[in-house]
Amino acid sequence: MSDDPTPAEGSNPDPRADASETDSKDLTHTTDEGDVQMVDVGDKPDSERRAVAAGEIRLQPSTVDAIRDDEIGKGDVLATARVGAVQAVKHTWETIPMCHQIPITNVETDFELGDDRVELEVAVETTGKTGCEMEALEGVTTGLNVVWDMVKAVEKDADGQYPETGIENVRVLQKDKRTLE
Repeated sequence: MSDDPTPAEGSNPDPRADASETDSKDLTHTTDEGDVQMVDVGDKPDSERRAVAAGEIRLQPSTVDAIRDDEIGKGDVLATARVGAVQAVKHTWETIPMCHQIPITNVETDFELGDDRVELEVAVETTGKTGCEMEALEGVTTGLNVVWDMVKAVEKDADGQYPETGIENVRVLQKDKRTLE
């Protein structure tokens, strides 16, 4: 191995650098000059759309038991997280700069309690010109943040830290689009 930090000619030490070679027409939120823009969806036909996202928060087993038994001092953790998730879905356009404000027609939230985690799945439906996966992701992340907020008093260690707490595996599970007849 060479001690020379200079990369070999023609090599690319940073794989992210390849992104700069992407043609700007492939980046829908960027103009040819590189300026950020919102995508114009005005000419697109309306369609029925559905997206499902999921994630989980890792907790101490005793905290999950307290959630299950409704023994958290702040109140009903899952009911509060459900409200937070739905609110986040409805306000995604206000927090993600290039998201369109879309008509949300349905939001479903599903919580599963494991031994040391709470899993959340959020399904969002709309009829419109653009998808709703960002709304589903916002619902998941906010719902899980609400869980964390509701249980933080029992999750903290003696130093006020959260060594066992973490939000993980946030992802889009499904995205569907159906043309209107």
